[in-house]
Amino acid sequence: MYATSATAALTRRAVIRTAFTAAVFAGTAAALAPVLRARRPRQTVTPAPLTEETYRGRHIAVDLGGVRIDGRPLHVMRRADGSYLSGINHFQSFGTRLELARAAVDELGTTQLASAAPQHG
Repeated sequence: MYATSATAALTRRAVIRTAFTAAVFAGTAAALAPVLRARRPRQTVTPAPLTEETYRGRHIAVDLGGVRIDGRPLHVMRRADGSYLSGINHFQSFGTRLELARAAVDELGTTQLASAAPQHG
């Protein structure tokens, strides 16, 4: 009778240990799932629209990467209200990046932008 209860105790202990291990694995998987899902590259169905135009003899290109005037980057900052401003005319905000680029061309006149974007820090 003593051997039978020892076998039953080991079996009960094994079942509890297995259930606890399964619960730990399930909890870890649930905690890591959003992290692993976020690391996957996002697929876009259509490419982002690219706006290009010539304004007052200057070539303006606006895309998700930024704004370029004659191939040189214009530093653009997004405001909390959704409007944009730049270093060229930083006291005025504009509704779109294209409006901002046109205003920068007006302000620059015949002057070229610097060939490298400004670095902060």
